Amino acid sequence: MTPKQQIEALAARVKELSVAEGSHDWWHIWRVWRLAELIARAEGADVYMVTLAALCHDLEDWKYPHETTIRPLLGELGVEKTITEQVLEICQRISFKGVGVADGMPSLEGRVVQDADRLDAIGAIGIARCFAYGGSRGRPLYDPREVPVLHKSFSEYQNSNPSSLSHFYEKLLWLKDRLHTPTARKLATERHRYTLEFVERFRAEWEGEQ
Repeated sequence: MTPKQQIEALAARVKELSVAEGSHDWWHIWRVWRLAELIARAEGADVYMVTLAALCHDLEDWKYPHETTIRPLLGELGVEKTITEQVLEICQRISFKGVGVADGMPSLEGRVVQDADRLDAIGAIGIARCFAYGGSRGRPLYDPREVPVLHKSFSEYQNSNPSSLSHFYEKLLWLKDRLHTPTARKLATERHRYTLEFVERFRAEWEGEQ
């Protein structure tokens, strides 16, 4: 297969495998793919590797039941083993693991994909995804008694189940300052502003102030 054929076949297969609800469905992957390609071209990253990693980035997401999928899938498509291993490393490192947990990404390609994934978690789409995921986990919209936690370990973050609004304080509002590339940081400016305004509006309406 040519690289283009590999990507087309991978996209079709990932679309079949993407059964999560709206926060992590095929359209989330599609948006991350498009954003990652845009950032890759602007930052001089390897677009082929970035595309493979963007398409695979949620296949083995810890939040959802999954099988070991990435290595055999890329092998079936004839992707070189060295590239497959680099893609796998990106996918294993990509997730946010808590405000107090380091989540460095060694390669430029990994930083590009991580930035694209995080951009999709803020702004209008990010807000919608947060409440879609929260609803799928039975989380309340908000609990005024709740104190957001800045998790110091991945296991602490994994085992938490905050209200959807607390998730903004525990993750989403931190993402802008954890982006790697100038391109992503520029794209994040308006999305972050919109997210902040939403949180302020939500709390005002909750208290009956608006």
